[in-house]
Amino acid sequence: MRLFKSFTFATSLLLASQSAAFAQAANSWNNKQCAVVLTYDDAIDVDLDNAIPALDSLKLRGTFYLIGSSPVVGKRLSEWRQAAERGHELGNHALMHPCDGSQPGRSFVTPDNDLSKYTVSRAVSEVRTMNTLLTAIDGKTARTFAYPCGDLHIGGVKFYDQLKNDFVAARGVTSGLQTAAQVDLTNIDSYMINGQSGEYLIDLVKKAQQSRTVLVFLFHGVGGGHSLNVDLKAHRQLLRYLKANEKDIWVAPMVEVAEKIKASQQGEAAKKPRG
Repeated sequence: MRLFKSFTFATSLLLASQSAAFAQAANSWNNKQCAVVLTYDDAIDVDLDNAIPALDSLKLRGTFYLIGSSPVVGKRLSEWRQAAERGHELGNHALMHPCDGSQPGRSFVTPDNDLSKYTVSRAVSEVRTMNTLLTAIDGKTARTFAYPCGDLHIGGVKFYDQLKNDFVAARGVTSGLQTAAQVDLTNIDSYMINGQSGEYLIDLVKKAQQSRTVLVFLFHGVGGGHSLNVDLKAHRQLLRYLKANEKDIWVAPMVEVAEKIKASQQGEAAKKPRG
């Protein structure tokens, strides 16, 4: 009898813990099971030709990380502005997209855009200049940043530390599903997609639903236009699944999800006793 009572008590504690976790997740993810963020890097033509029309057709919104020096920004400025007006986030992917050329596999990095040859002040200045450009396009001041090539450091220094007040959050390239409490807003996890099937993409969403976490997709080409690419069919399958399950899945731009995570983390911190 005593063993039964102990088992019942342990079960009750487990259920209470799970219930609290689910309640916190629901609060973090707009009263839904999970959050899914669709991000698209590099400001390329297929963003405007393929990705945005696909999202708009289902009334879904994503985040597009623009590079200021991309010719697609200047040539199609009005289309980017219209995308922002329809609720898509124009995120900051730096002015020149500098990457650390000292890292292996970085033969594509030119001397002019080699982050390892930058000073921290130059990197910070270029990112802030890009923010000015983006504000001129969409009129907004709250947005997120995406690290070019996922590089965080210049000479061992995290250059984003000087930019924390300029952004709501920053997206990285390390894959993972996280609860709101686990998210590092200076380096949010994401899954870089390159050639995976629609079934794989949907399975990731299902895992996020089960674990009550945030899932960030990192796309480049959508139906071509980039060496890192997702097939149009796979992309369409993912979007249709998200739309069909929108009662359980919160799909929103990175800036909105990050703001919700920030509020959740601040709320949890306020509950902790100060000692």
